[in-house]
Amino acid sequence: MIISASYRTDIPAFYSGWFRARRRAGFADVVNPYGGQRYTVDLRPQAVAGYVFWTRNLRPFADVLAEVAADRTPFVVHYTVTGYPRLFDRSTVPPDQAIADLTALRERYGARAAVWRYDPILLSSATPPAWHRETVAHLARAVSGTVDEMTTSFMEPYRKTRRNLDAVAAASGVAWWDPGLEEKVDLITDLAALTRAAGITLTLCTQPALVEATGLPAARCIDTTRLSAVAGRPVVARQKGNRPGCLCAESRDIGDYDTCPHGCVYCYAVRRRALARVRYRRHDPAAPLLINDRR
Repeated sequence: MIISASYRTDIPAFYSGWFRARRRAGFADVVNPYGGQRYTVDLRPQAVAGYVFWTRNLRPFADVLAEVAADRTPFVVHYTVTGYPRLFDRSTVPPDQAIADLTALRERYGARAAVWRYDPILLSSATPPAWHRETVAHLARAVSGTVDEMTTSFMEPYRKTRRNLDAVAAASGVAWWDPGLEEKVDLITDLAALTRAAGITLTLCTQPALVEATGLPAARCIDTTRLSAVAGRPVVARQKGNRPGCLCAESRDIGDYDTCPHGCVYCYAVRRRALARVRYRRHDPAAPLLINDRR
């Protein structure tokens, strides 16, 4: 089984001790966020086909990655680097640090071990289309030769996301908007050209209408082809996306929602930063569950 760690929270940035303890124990417990059932995920090396890690700060996880590599278990890191102003990204590491991490990752683990996520694309009066064109051009030049793929999507205005953005807008006077398809096509076409010039392929994460309108490739964030390249042997799993348009391979996610204290106001995985910070402080690195308290 491929293990996702985690699109529900940033395990490398905040829960490296817990993850190390669970790997050494050979299992982790997870609570289904929709039904509440508790189940156990086998983390013994012989049971894990590969890992996909999602993060905005890899440095606290460097020693853990070395342990995973020593077990000859392939992994891919999805590293989100956007350069958003602090108005939206309250505590993420600066892009220069993230780019240095990506460079070190390539040097140690190879060219296919990382994917750059510029995700999500948030349009606002502080980050209009021109801002995204300039930022992607700068970041693409900086990571050229380090990564071969940039995965992106436009922000989905879920209820909790809309609530958090509206609160920031009311406090700051910055307006945000959910663009129509034409505006999305214009911007994403330009971003794809900018990344292509840097030798990087832009892929779209679960945006089927935009894939159809632009002809750009759909992302496979849980990607057996990339994991196989890292492993030097086939990694096989059936396709089993988690929403319409998702082309990911089947995986088990071991994270939990409302646990990432980064404080990105557009985040789909956190209702309130204060709740996430409380739950983070209460977590027990030795416990089978990432978070023991249930909301």
